[in-house]
Amino acid sequence: MCGIFAYINYLVPQQRKAILETLINGLKRLEYRGYDSAGVAIDGGNDINDAKQSPPQIIKKRGKVRALEEEIYSKDDLNLDLEYDIHCGIAHTRWATHGVPSAINSHPQRSDANNQFIVVHNGIITNYKDIKTFLESKGHEFESDTDTEVIAKLILYLYNTRDDAKMSFRELVENVIQQLEGAFALAFKSIHYPGECVATRRGSPLLIGIKAKNRLTSNHVPILYPGDPRADPPPEKNNTTNSGTEGVTFKRSQSTTDFEVLGEQKEVEYFFASDASAVIEHTNKVIYLEDGDVAAVREGCLSIHRITRKKEDTAVSREVHTLMMEIQQIMKGSYSYFMQKEIFEQPDSVVNTMRGRVNFEDNLVTLGGLTEHMSEIRRSRRLLFIACGTSYHSALATRQLMEELTELPVVVELASDFLDRSTPVFRDDVCFFISQSGETADTLNAMRYCKKRGALTVGITNTVGSSISRETACGVHINAGPEIGVASTKAYTSQFISLVMFALMMDQDRISTTPRRQAIMQDLKRLPELIKEVLSLDGQIKKLAEELWEEKSILLMGRGFNYATCLEGALKIKELDYLHSEGILAGELKHGPLALVDEDMPVILIIMKDSTYVKCQNALHEVVARKCRPIIICEKGDLDAQKDASSIVELPGMSDCLQGILCVIPLQLLAFHIAVLRGFDVDCPRNLAKSVTVE
Repeated sequence: MCGIFAYINYLVPQQRKAILETLINGLKRLEYRGYDSAGVAIDGGNDINDAKQSPPQIIKKRGKVRALEEEIYSKDDLNLDLEYDIHCGIAHTRWATHGVPSAINSHPQRSDANNQFIVVHNGIITNYKDIKTFLESKGHEFESDTDTEVIAKLILYLYNTRDDAKMSFRELVENVIQQLEGAFALAFKSIHYPGECVATRRGSPLLIGIKAKNRLTSNHVPILYPGDPRADPPPEKNNTTNSGTEGVTFKRSQSTTDFEVLGEQKEVEYFFASDASAVIEHTNKVIYLEDGDVAAVREGCLSIHRITRKKEDTAVSREVHTLMMEIQQIMKGSYSYFMQKEIFEQPDSVVNTMRGRVNFEDNLVTLGGLTEHMSEIRRSRRLLFIACGTSYHSALATRQLMEELTELPVVVELASDFLDRSTPVFRDDVCFFISQSGETADTLNAMRYCKKRGALTVGITNTVGSSISRETACGVHINAGPEIGVASTKAYTSQFISLVMFALMMDQDRISTTPRRQAIMQDLKRLPELIKEVLSLDGQIKKLAEELWEEKSILLMGRGFNYATCLEGALKIKELDYLHSEGILAGELKHGPLALVDEDMPVILIIMKDSTYVKCQNALHEVVARKCRPIIICEKGDLDAQKDASSIVELPGMSDCLQGILCVIPLQLLAFHIAVLRGFDVDCPRNLAKSVTVE
C-alpha cells in the first residue's frame, strides 16, 4: 500500500546530495505501492556527536515522488555538499488510508516540532484512536489526520517516561509495537540515537539489503531473544574476531563465547525497503524480515530480535538471500509505460513460468514445490482457491479444467468474503492462496485461518520471500518477473498457466485423459508464439480504443472458460480508464443485464469455438435484436460470429482451456490505449496501489 525506504551508510562517506538521490531513487522504485504524497527525513548537521544541536530535516510534498524531488532541489538552505561518514535517512511514498493526501499527512511523521523521533509506516493501526486519546490526555498535540502520528508521539512519550536511562533504541521500539494493533512495517530514526535505524514488521512486507566493503562470510543472521547477552551491548573493536555472521557484529559477552561475529568489517551500507526492486541497483544480498522481527542498525552493526519466543518460532536465524533479479527488469526500456512493457513481455514470462517444469517431449509436468505433497493433495476432499482481484480471476479461469482433470470439488473464493463468512474448512481440504505480491492482507488472513484449521496450504506467488511463500506448506513461484504497473497483466497469465500446470500434474497418471492432456501440452508449447501473434494486433486494438475512449460504459460478455476473461477485462477498464465496465456471464444476459443493451451501449462479446459456442451465438442474437452492434472477439475465419459485428478481433485457435490467455491480451491492450487517450497515468491509476497490505 505504501512504500518504505531507508538508507544507512556507516563509515562510507556520502554527500547529502548522494544520500538524497539514493532515497529518491528508492522511492521511485516503490512508487507503484503508493503515489499520492512522499517525504524524506535526513540528518541536520554532519557531526554525529552533535545531533541534538542539528535536528533532522523533514521534507514532504503532496503528489508523486517527482514533485518531492523538485521540492528538495528548490530549497536554497539545503547544503547538498555536506558530507557524512555516518548517516540514517528514511523515506516514504504514500497510499492514503487516514487523512487526505497533503504534505502534513505525508510521511515521515514526527513526534514533535523538534523532530526527536521520526517514523515511516506501511499499514493501518486499528487502535490508533485509543492511543491518540491517551496521548492527548498527556498533553501531546497532533498536527495530522494519520494513524501513523500516534506511533511517533507514543515513542517520545515512552522515551520521556522510561525508567532506564540506558534503554536502547531497539528496546524502545519494542515497547511501542507491543501497544499497537493492526498491520505495519515501520522504520524509525531519532536525534537521541544518531546513526541508528530500527525497523520492524507485522503483516506488511519489509526487507534489508546489505552492501559491505568486504565479502560477507556467512549466510545467516542469528535471531536474538530477551536475555541473550548478545542483544544490546554495543560492538567494541577490541573484542571482535573474524569468523562471521553475515552483516552482524556484536560485543563479546564475558558469559558467552560461542557465537559468530563479523569482526573488523565496518564500511557497510544498509537498505530497508518494502520491495526488492528498490535495493537491487545497490546490492543483491537481502534478508526478508518476518512478522515480529525487530531489526536494529547500531554503530554499523545489524542485529535481528524478537520480543517473545513462540512454539512456532523454530528458526534460529534469518537467511541472507541472493537476488536473481536484474536491474534491467525494473526499467521501462524502450516502452513508454511499465504496463505496456509488461503486456509485451508475456511471450517471455509464460516461458519462464513453464521453464524446467514442463517436459514437452514426454508430456510431463513437475512442480518441484508441490512434489512432496502430491499424494496428500490427491487424497483431499476438495480444493479451495482463495484470492482477490486479478488473482481471483486466474483461479476462476482455470476452475473448469481443474474440475475436469482432478475430479475433485473445486471452490473459488474471494478472500475477503471467505473470511466474512467464517467458511468451514476441514483437515482434508487443500487451500491455494494466489497473490502476485504474496502480501495481500485478505489472502494472508485467509491463509492463516485455514492453517489453524489443519488444511494443507499452498501458495501461488510471484515474490520470493513474501509472507505467503514463507508461511504456506508448499507452493509454486510463477516466475513472471517484476511487475511494476499497478494493473496486473503478465502475473495474470503466469498464474493462469501455473494453475493449468497443477491440473495437468494431478492428471498425468490417468490413461483415459491422455489425448486431452497431450493436446493441452502441445498448445502450451505453441503459446509464446501465439501470444506474439496476438500482440501484433496492437495497432488494430489502438484504433478500437479511439472509437471507445469517450464512452461512459462498456459491457463484456462471455461464458464457459471466458467468463473470467470478461471479468478480468472489465477490471482492467475500471482500473485504468475510470469508466464503468462489467463482465457478464452470457448465460445470465436474459436475467437482467439485457435491460442495459441498446444501440448506444458498447458490448464486447467473446465467442470461441468451444463447448459454449452455440450458446454464445444465442447471446449474440439477443444483443443484435436490441440494435446493438457488438465488438466480437472470435477465432480466425469464423464468419458466423462476425456477420453482425461492428468490429472484429480475430485470434488463433487453441485448446479451450488456454484460449482465455489469448483472449485477455486484446482487453489488456484496449484498457491501456483508452487510458493513454484519456490522459490518465497508466502505471499509477488513482486510488489504487500494487500490493494491498490492508484489509
